[in-house]
Amino acid sequence: MTVETPARFSPLSEWQDTLARLPAGIEVRELPFLTHLTLRLEPGGAAAQAVESCLGVPLPGPLRAERSGDVEVLWTGPDEWLLIAPEGRRNDLLARLRSAIGDAFATVTDVSAQRTTLALSGDLVRTVLAQGCAIDLDPRVTPAGSCLTTLLAQAPVTLLVRDETPCDLRLLVRASFAAYLAAWLTDACTEYREDGG
Repeated sequence: MTVETPARFSPLSEWQDTLARLPAGIEVRELPFLTHLTLRLEPGGAAAQAVESCLGVPLPGPLRAERSGDVEVLWTGPDEWLLIAPEGRRNDLLARLRSAIGDAFATVTDVSAQRTTLALSGDLVRTVLAQGCAIDLDPRVTPAGSCLTTLLAQAPVTLLVRDETPCDLRLLVRASFAAYLAAWLTDACTEYREDGG
């Protein structure tokens, strides 16, 4: 008996055409099905040192992120980090981290299904986000490598600044808020359309 694998649909699969029609100056793309792993451990302890050696980068401090190859490490709390990697890296990354940690006290949990990721780029990104976010996104305040948990249009998001010029951001949003946030972004861009609609 053959068991069919159910089809996967990203939280914003029905929004791709709408997001592709945003005005020049802002590009918004969903990056669905990324690997998301939550890491909990004592900073500076044996497990932290083992993970840093495994990843090849130090675990970032408050409000910061680090990148090692195709893995991004985001600080999300005093003893918590979120690791983001491409789709298909889950098993390999889990195995490597758990092997590195060994018997030390730490946890690595797959949370990939909790959220989706939006990639935003272009000259209008900061202007559009400022309509619904209290964080000052000026590069002097939030330079590349900044990682902040905040509200955008009342939706909880994690905002990662990957590059300053041109602006390159990632918004991590819970799957249940994704369509709401896509609708808000579309509406917030209306005034920048050349045709006014």
